[in-house]
Amino acid sequence: MPVITLPDGSKRGFDKPVSVYNVALDIGAGLAKATLAGVVNGMDVDTSFVINDDTTLTLITAKDTKGLGILRHSCAHLLAQAVKQLYPKAQVTIGPVIEDGFFYDFSYERAFTPEDLEKIEARMYELANLAQPVERSVKSRVDAITYFEAIGENYKAEIIKDLPESDTLSLYSQGDFTDLCRGPHVPNTSHLRAFKLMRVAGAYWRGDSKNEMLTRIYGTCWADKKQLKDYLTRLEEAEKRDHRKIGKTMDLFHLQEEAPGMVFWHPKGWVIWQTVEQYMRSMFVKYGYQEVKTPQIVDRSLWEKSGHWEKFHEDMYSLEVDNRQYAIKPMNCPCHVQIYRQGITSYRNLPLRLAEFGSCHRNEASGALHGIMRTRNFVQDDAHIFCMESQIQSEVMHFIDMLFEVYTRFGLTDIAVKLSTRPEKRIGADEVWEKAEKALADALDAKGLDWKVMPGEGAFYGPKIEFEIKDCLSRSWTTGSVQLDFSMPVRLNAEYVDEDGSKKHPVMLHRAICGSLERFIGILIEHYAGKLPVWLAPVQVVLTGISNKQDQYLQEVERNLRKLGVRTQIDLRNEKIGFKIREHTLSRVPFIVIAGEKEQSLGQITVRKQDGTDLGALNIDALTELLLAEIEKKVE
Repeated sequence: MPVITLPDGSKRGFDKPVSVYNVALDIGAGLAKATLAGVVNGMDVDTSFVINDDTTLTLITAKDTKGLGILRHSCAHLLAQAVKQLYPKAQVTIGPVIEDGFFYDFSYERAFTPEDLEKIEARMYELANLAQPVERSVKSRVDAITYFEAIGENYKAEIIKDLPESDTLSLYSQGDFTDLCRGPHVPNTSHLRAFKLMRVAGAYWRGDSKNEMLTRIYGTCWADKKQLKDYLTRLEEAEKRDHRKIGKTMDLFHLQEEAPGMVFWHPKGWVIWQTVEQYMRSMFVKYGYQEVKTPQIVDRSLWEKSGHWEKFHEDMYSLEVDNRQYAIKPMNCPCHVQIYRQGITSYRNLPLRLAEFGSCHRNEASGALHGIMRTRNFVQDDAHIFCMESQIQSEVMHFIDMLFEVYTRFGLTDIAVKLSTRPEKRIGADEVWEKAEKALADALDAKGLDWKVMPGEGAFYGPKIEFEIKDCLSRSWTTGSVQLDFSMPVRLNAEYVDEDGSKKHPVMLHRAICGSLERFIGILIEHYAGKLPVWLAPVQVVLTGISNKQDQYLQEVERNLRKLGVRTQIDLRNEKIGFKIREHTLSRVPFIVIAGEKEQSLGQITVRKQDGTDLGALNIDALTELLLAEIEKKVE
């Protein structure tokens, strides 16, 4: 007679073994219909799973994050079933869940086309409407290999051959299709009501360029049609806000094949860069950081000592000069330790905060490159804090204050906080990890932040806090982080003299707020659709006249504004005023000021905002006051 304990603490007893579905039915028919799966004693299971003993149970519906993942995984299977029906010679490989959707890789004699996707999606909806039961079965490793080889699914058989021989495998079947999967899955295909196939891409089998090129079909799946429509609308808006398109329209930067993954900054884009960098530099000063500069190229031996060569050498650019092997730095931390090690450091000098706008190079896969969001050369607002264990909490709190002040200035106020704790493979004693994790957790609590634990997601050398910002389209971007490192100071022999005269290794905090400045600027461009706050705008005001008679007057106004630090552009072209207003509006200039004969005679200027708001005629002092106030606001 199992007794089921539900999340609210209530209990339900049954006189015989009971399935997850029947527990839901016992609560209510509506809940049973909505239930996709269950969590029994922490284990994800299908609704058909039978409970024999007393246990805890959580019912999963499409309203839950986990339920959405189940829908997407089941939709990947639905995609594979439709492809197999339409293109029987295709072989299935893998089909995981990804952010906002899923994909499935197929081996086929040709790449699928957009027309194929339309057919496949239509067949998927037909199959979903059949409400096919999704049933789980179990096979031994040998039987599973035999089964998939018999039906010509050689990739599935290869996957299974790499699994331990003792493994018992679960298979899921719906109609004429069976796939290898851990599950759980929806009870039947009628739960799959809102999905869309998005695009086709190429992908090497097992990510190895030596293997066959497969066809990857991407799709998205949601709990209902409204969520799907909202997602597609967000994608349309994201397309309009694509930083690459806006960057071209505003003449900010470009990339070209001769320097893949490296940015050519144009004058206007470099103004944005310099504004961000100088602001961050002012924050370094405010929060007690000392700025440093370290070499771009360092002998391989340092990267070996730090541990980076072993783990990352394939992603590092290296070269040989005078029979010595060097690497272009992929990160700044080992170099900062070298500065720390010059001379004897006393506990009285800690914490020591070293910051650098460090230019780093990483050989990212060409397929991963994405405008200025993912590059091979990038600059970090990087800093490393050397401190004693007793100072960890206070230093993390100090960093959090700085981070939130910075994000607020940039208008990024929707921030999620995550604490990543000890992974299974790690170095250091458990008591050290407990102390470190507690220090980070206490710092977050002391700041009154809501945060969640990401178990096992910490670095091998220590836990970390990650800060995720959400943009106006509710997309999450991990930008800031602080990582606790007990390992590198030991590996690179960094020490300080403690109060009792003994030598000890400091703790090292790796921290960044913007992260990659290139990526951060790309996020800002998309968040604001190029309509940056006035203080960030590369051109803050354009001055233009009705005719050339106002040229000298406008030049005088421009000189006065430039003296005050206002970034101005003057447009004296012999074009119609409507044409010039439209052009500068498309260039996202915050203010357009216009002078005609009347304004010139009165010593005034007509002011128009980018959104079309007409502020009327202002005298020059009022214009100056308006512009300086808007620039000082920092955030709109």
